[in-house]
Amino acid sequence: MSEYAITPEGLRDLQAELERLSTEERRAIAERIRVARDFGDLKENSEYHDAKNDQALLERRITILEDRLRNADVQEGGAADVAALGREVEVVDEDSGRRLTYRLVGSTEADARTGRLSVASPVGRALLDRRVGDSVPVATPRGRRSFRIDAVR
Repeated sequence: MSEYAITPEGLRDLQAELERLSTEERRAIAERIRVARDFGDLKENSEYHDAKNDQALLERRITILEDRLRNADVQEGGAADVAALGREVEVVDEDSGRRLTYRLVGSTEADARTGRLSVASPVGRALLDRRVGDSVPVATPRGRRSFRIDAVR
């Protein structure tokens, strides 16, 4: 799996973020710099220096997003019962009986709070390309675990 693997939804989110940063955020920082310049001597003007630092961070983030978009490896699909990028996978932790649902995504889209699991993570990597009914052993930082795949959507 490519380090630039991304779902179509993730690609749209990156494009939207890049558009927002390149337009609204750039304009807002330019305005902050303009206003700060009016405060006088730039050597000791903390508002000006803060705005310039924020501008540098913004431009770095834009460069990173442009690189990700330029190299994006949009993936989706495969057999309906196979865990793949973009698919939702329902698993049962065979040790605890706990039922978990993950959406398999690229590393730039991962968000544990919303169940978006990177295919580069130990669990994501182990689930990738496995089928409904498979029992999947996973070496995690907390020790060895085993998950049974109950559904793929």
